[in-house]
Amino acid sequence: MADNNKMSREEAGRKGGNKTAREHGKNFYEEIGEKGGKESSRQRNNNNS
Repeated sequence: MADNNKMSREEAGRKGGNKTAREHGKNFYEEIGEKGGKESSRQRNNNNS
């Protein structure tokens, strides 16, 4: 832990990420990754038009 018993941003992010992983599981990350990939592809295709 950081000084004065405060949590650093890094520690808070890790703690939140671990909780999300426990609560939602691997499929959750696969789904959001697929959605993000599709959106990125859509944006790239729109910029090339």
